[in-house]
Amino acid sequence: MKGLIAFLKEWTLPVAMAFGTVVYLVFRYVPALDAAGDVCSPIIDTLFPMFIFLTLFITFSKVDFHQMKPHRWQFWLLTVQLLLIAANVGIALLVKDNPEQKLLWEGVLTCVIAPCASAAPVVTGKLGGDINTMTAFTLISSILCAITIPAIFPILERAADITFIQASLIILQKLAIVMLLPLLLGWFVQHYVKPLCQWIKRHPDLGFYSWGCSLAITTGVTVKNICNANTSVSILLMIALLSACVCVLHFIIGRGIGKRFNERINCGQGMFQKNTGMAIWVAYMYLNPVASIGAGCYVLWQNIINSYEIWEQREQS
Repeated sequence: MKGLIAFLKEWTLPVAMAFGTVVYLVFRYVPALDAAGDVCSPIIDTLFPMFIFLTLFITFSKVDFHQMKPHRWQFWLLTVQLLLIAANVGIALLVKDNPEQKLLWEGVLTCVIAPCASAAPVVTGKLGGDINTMTAFTLISSILCAITIPAIFPILERAADITFIQASLIILQKLAIVMLLPLLLGWFVQHYVKPLCQWIKRHPDLGFYSWGCSLAITTGVTVKNICNANTSVSILLMIALLSACVCVLHFIIGRGIGKRFNERINCGQGMFQKNTGMAIWVAYMYLNPVASIGAGCYVLWQNIINSYEIWEQREQS
């Protein structure tokens, strides 16, 4: 039993992804479980935001708010992201008369334009990075996302029946619920519920395991979207391949910028770990829903890289 627990601790992310995949496929292909699936589905929908909130609350309870300052590396990451967005939009416009090609590049765009993942500080802390500056970057990245998404996506899909202001307010509202509320609660606990704050600090991996639970649900939803996608297998494979290439490119660029500023962990995580939930939402809001498969696959690739990084960190320590 102790060996199993040790294995789960060491390989939390791969186990979470495998668990989410297997559970969904079992419910999908075993007809006897249809009724149970109908009961469990709303429960899962409720648990997912709760795990996200818990993950961020635990992380923000340990943040030193005085250290949440802008840094030069953050400017470079955002600049590179804007350049990649511009290149991606240009290619998508060039192939707009070819529906399949356009769909592929819209799938890539969901991966490129997404903000830094709200859980990025969790993995950053696990790797020995600075959760304070990563939290600040996550907030800055999300605000940039609230500006770029409603400004750019209607150019690709004129059918998007929503104004720039409306879309920006929706994204900022989501940001407030996902990021600001646990951030404020974390600040409150640090100052007024210190025994709870000390207990959280004595269990440094608590937020990481909560993120593992969220990842299991995210993986199951991703597999569901892939199985239910109304397109050819070749298109799905191309979207998955391109999202993998984008993920690796983001990681290499981030580590390269980080090497210059002696911030390899923060820059690597900040550049390649994306808020795929937001990316999937904007794909459904503005683009072809099949484009959301790109972001869905991206979450698998980024957590495979995260798993390798954590294994490497463990081997070196």
